[in-house]
Formats: sequence, structure tokens, C-alpha cells
Amino acid sequence: MELTSTSFLVTLVVVTALAMLAALLLWNRVPGPAWVRWPARLLMLGLCQLTAICVVATWINGSYGLYASWDDLLGTENGQGPSVMTGPPPGRAKFTLGSDGTRSTYFRGTHSKLAGQVIVWTPPEYDAPGAEKTRFPVLTLLHGFPGTPRSWFEAGSMPGALQQLVQLGAAHPFILVVPEMYPGGVNTDCSDTPGHKVATWLADDVPALVARNFRTLPEPKGWGLMGYSTGAFCAAKLPLQYPKVFAAGAALDPDPLTGDPEVLADPVLRERNSPLWLVRHARKADVGLFLATSAQDKDSPPQQLDVFVKAAAGTGVRVKTLVRPAGGHNFQTWAGMYPDALGWLSTELSPPGGGRAVEGRGRTGRGPLDDRRN
Repeated sequence: MELTSTSFLVTLVVVTALAMLAALLLWNRVPGPAWVRWPARLLMLGLCQLTAICVVATWINGSYGLYASWDDLLGTENGQGPSVMTGPPPGRAKFTLGSDGTRSTYFRGTHSKLAGQVIVWTPPEYDAPGAEKTRFPVLTLLHGFPGTPRSWFEAGSMPGALQQLVQLGAAHPFILVVPEMYPGGVNTDCSDTPGHKVATWLADDVPALVARNFRTLPEPKGWGLMGYSTGAFCAAKLPLQYPKVFAAGAALDPDPLTGDPEVLADPVLRERNSPLWLVRHARKADVGLFLATSAQDKDSPPQQLDVFVKAAAGTGVRVKTLVRPAGGHNFQTWAGMYPDALGWLSTELSPPGGGRAVEGRGRTGRGPLDDRRN
């Protein structure tokens, strides 16, 4: 039974109810002397509390998308630790169609040499009659930490939320790409670190993989990102580092935009990979960023949005902000931001249309900003 399945949650609720009922019925029926009865009663109370805690923990896990499977929770993958990466040779990938309409592959990047899951969903318009030569904009969805690509589908209401906005004419029909954010189980805030080039994985290998296998628009105006929490930090950072790959990023409740010392201990590396430093050195990059949070979110304080807007002044980077009056650091809040974020992304990115495929997209001329600094 899957960790995130409805049947597992319902089973836990039933077990909790049965434990409480058993405690009520057996409380005065436990045989034996007092030194036997009272430990038995304490055991029944403990069982009720344990099952209730499991129900709450499972519900929270489903709401936040923290762990998508038992292997993810236990830190194993087919009996191996999360740092063990196996899979096909670099660059080789085979997509498998799932029952939910998504296509997934386990892929090793040619340039980063990292391996992880990549899930792709194409909108109904992609397979519509007459659309055989139409190319579509790509929206890469970045999950939080901890989390997995499936978090967007199991807790994030995707792709249903996007389809509703498309039907209302409020958003483009995007190809959704959901890559593994932490190949090997290592969080680098989407940065290239010695021996672990996550930025290269996300901005080079994954776009090249998708462009080879799907009808995508070829220019940066056809490629954007949207993320929540740590993924939001990356959605604000990557367009600034790779403006020739991504033209826009929507960050929902981003982690502190100055970087996290617990993730990148090197202060210089952390600074040069922080959105706040990058926007100050954007050099007229043709990039748009949407930053959203809530007034109640202590993990993503609204004040940092004001600081970021001031830092972006005069750089040419277009910044739009949204501060909701209420909401926590969870999918309920983030889903409430979708209409604004996806609507804004649809103004920054090109709609479906014609376009010539570009071989090797994601590599030539697409180096990070800090590789071009003086």
C-alpha cells in the first residue's frame, strides 16, 4: 500500500477508530489484579495515541508532499541508499507512459553526469488533430525539499489546476516538465558544486532531453519555471543564471533569497548562487520573475520581496510580486497562487505556435551568469 494513497490514509483512520472503540469496550473488562489491568489500559491508550499520530502525520505528508513513497521516507531506493545513482548511460532515455497520462524516465545527464527521474505531461492540445507541427511552451515545475517530482501531481493539483485555467483562457497550454531536484539525495539549492552540478542538470541536461523528445518552442521565450519553497528559490535563480535558456520564473513562497548557510557553507559560493546577488548583476537580462508569498509565512517573509525589487531596479529584470494576506507554507496556499502565477507566466512566455527545432538546446551559448563575470 503506497504511502501517499487514499486507501492507506483511510486504513489508518479505521484502525484508529477501532483502537478507540476497543479501549472503551475493554477498559473495565481487563482481567487480573491491578498491576496487570493498569499496564493493559496504558497500552490501549498508547495504541490510540500512536494510531492518531500516524493519521495526522500521513495527512500532513500528503498536504505538503514531503515524502512520495516508502523508499523516500526510509531513505532507500530498491534497497540502496539515496546517494547511489544507477541507470542508463549518459544521454540515453526511454519514456514510459503512466496511467495518469504522464511520461516518465530515469535519465543521466550528459554534462552534469547526474541521474534522476524526469516526468513530462503534454496538454490535450498537443495531440489534437491538426497540431502535429505545433510547438508548445515548456513550464518546468520545481518541488521543495524534501520532496519528489510526484509531489506536484499527488499534492499540488497538477495538471488539473493548469487545465482549468487553460479552459478559461487564463493560461497557455504548457508542456509540464517535473525533474528530480536533488539527484543523489543532495540539496545544493540548484547550484553547481564540486562533483554535483545540479544547475547544469536542470538548465542544460533536462531541457536538452525534453527538446529532443517533444515538440517544444526553441527560444527562451518558450521556457519558464515555477517552484515552491526551495523550488521557488531555484525558479528565481535559474532564469538569472541562464537567461538564454529560461525567460521567466515564478517563485511561490521562496526560501530566503540570500541563500541558506546550511545548504552551501561556502559564503562566496552561496552568495554567487543567490537570486539577490544574481539580480544585482543581471546585466540587462531579458528575464521576468514573479515572486509570491503570504503575510503569515515566516519561512518566506514579505520583506525579502521588497529588498529584491529594489535590487532589480535598473537591471532590466521585470519583477512582479504578490503578497497574500493569509496562508501557511503549504500546497493550499500555493494552489491559491496558481491563477496569478500561471496567468503572469502566460504573458511572459510565448503561446503554442510554429518554430524550428534547435539541436542541442540547453548547451551552446547558455553558460551561467557568474561564468561571465569580470
